[in-house]
Amino acid sequence: MHAPSEAPWWRQLSSYHWFVFIVASAAWFFDCLDQRLFSLARIPALSALMNEPASAPAVQAFGKIVTAWFLIGWGIGGMIFGALGDRYGRARMLTLTILIYSGFTGLTFFSVGKLDFTLFRFLTGLGVGGVFGLAVALIAETVPSGARVQSLGLLQVLSTIGNVAAGFAKIGIDSLQTATVIAPDRGWRWMFLIGALPALMILFTRKRLKEPEPWLKLKAEGNLPSGSLFSSYTSLISDTRWRRNLIIGALIASTGVVGLWAIAEFAPDLQKTVFQVHYEKAGFTMAQAKAKTADAISYAYLLNMLGAAAGMWLFTRVANAFGRRPAFIGGFSAALLVTAFVYWKLNSPQDAYWMMPLMGAVQLGPFAGFAIYLPELFPSRLRSTGISFCYNLGRFAAAAGSFYSSYLTVNVFGGYASPLPYRYSAITMCSIFLIGIFVALFFAPETKGQPLPEE
Repeated sequence: MHAPSEAPWWRQLSSYHWFVFIVASAAWFFDCLDQRLFSLARIPALSALMNEPASAPAVQAFGKIVTAWFLIGWGIGGMIFGALGDRYGRARMLTLTILIYSGFTGLTFFSVGKLDFTLFRFLTGLGVGGVFGLAVALIAETVPSGARVQSLGLLQVLSTIGNVAAGFAKIGIDSLQTATVIAPDRGWRWMFLIGALPALMILFTRKRLKEPEPWLKLKAEGNLPSGSLFSSYTSLISDTRWRRNLIIGALIASTGVVGLWAIAEFAPDLQKTVFQVHYEKAGFTMAQAKAKTADAISYAYLLNMLGAAAGMWLFTRVANAFGRRPAFIGGFSAALLVTAFVYWKLNSPQDAYWMMPLMGAVQLGPFAGFAIYLPELFPSRLRSTGISFCYNLGRFAAAAGSFYSSYLTVNVFGGYASPLPYRYSAITMCSIFLIGIFVALFFAPETKGQPLPEE
């Protein structure tokens, strides 16, 4: 790896370093765009496909189920492409994952029922799942060591642009629906068609993008993983140091992923119920209240993403200055308290306009830590596998969390008047953050100031 430098981190990057950073960030940008398009279009799509109101319990419950299948595909794809990235190259596999997730997102446009909609989201998840580990490994092994933390943290900060772009896409499509340019029940289809655009990026990047030097060196020496697809995992598990890091990294990453996808992900569902009632009580007609609710949810979402960007930037600064462990302990503690508070007290759009930025900051702040910390736990030969395993195991946990959240909402708290089932379910699920706090406090190795590990 490159020797540390006293120059500011951005001056340590050559034009090719910037190219790699931009390509990897663009891949993650479009990945996050796809995730958010799904989040924003999920309920309208199912409402149209199931021919039931968006507020119907069956639609809300199946929304959690299709989210779970998306996360399962995400987890499987991450496990597969992480191992393939160590074997065949980070750049090559990153290109393939982009083609997969953009292609199947576009095909979601043609869904005719809830089952094929779920299938397309599962297949999209396969590609989405591979991007993070490959993009992080590519940047970590390409840029100078003195710029690694800031580059990886910025990768996550810039991911919020993909989320914001999805929010603007929804606002634009909602406007087209209001103007009857697009039929009211077809806007969600066009949102998914937008998600097919990343495939075009490959035309401009695939020839110039190269594999990082550490991977090329391993290839020249004949030290890349060989044998079955599971040999990389066998190597990680059979070594005491890497096995311990694998467990720690997986638990920390799973905490954040479950917190986001099984708790924060369903905030728009709560907002839709709360805002509709708020506007109807204020004297608006049902149709007017519905339109104002859609606008308020979009504005709250954009503010949520601005908070997320600030939270990731702050987490990066804390991790770089004080260490990875203190950053995770503080980040998960804040996520526990703020998330529970927001779900309990959010009662109007005005509440959401200041609560959602706070929840975005504490929920997504630790994700910058995943990009920084996970590459520091594994050697080059197994880095893509290790990062992807840790990050994507959380998808399976989040899928289970989504199923469990659905069970809590319908079967445990379903007897309460709406929206209390959403509130109680989310607050109960916030206990997941205790796992991350405990692991970071007692078991996680501190990697601040250390070079990337090698065997």
